[in-house]
Amino acid sequence: MTPPQRQRRQPREQPPPPPPGPGPGKQKNPERLFVVAGPDGGERDGDLDLVALIVARADPPPAATPEQSALLRLTSTPLSVAELSAYLNLPFSVITVLLTDMLAAGLVTARAPIVRQAVADRSILEAVMHGLQRL
Repeated sequence: MTPPQRQRRQPREQPPPPPPGPGPGKQKNPERLFVVAGPDGGERDGDLDLVALIVARADPPPAATPEQSALLRLTSTPLSVAELSAYLNLPFSVITVLLTDMLAAGLVTARAPIVRQAVADRSILEAVMHGLQRL
């Protein structure tokens, strides 16, 4: 009895590698950000902070860009500038430019975040303490 002969496997053809695309976190078209932000035609007040709350005041006008329309739809409830930047996957600087233009046009309002007191009121703390002692 002779041992069975081993057959060599033919190497499978490898599919061609995918074309090189943008890596994680990179934009596909860097010039697109300039188009989104618009030309630098005037002075912009960049007083928006990452935690400033943005609220829409109007519906998107017919001449609004897709990004402005998306911002107005998202801000039907108050959202911070950082959240808007994350939801739209745009850099903070581009969102700031868009929002300052929209603030000048009266489409949105910016509110400072609610700052809580560093130390609670003493009378409230005493009332809580007395309530716990009664338990």
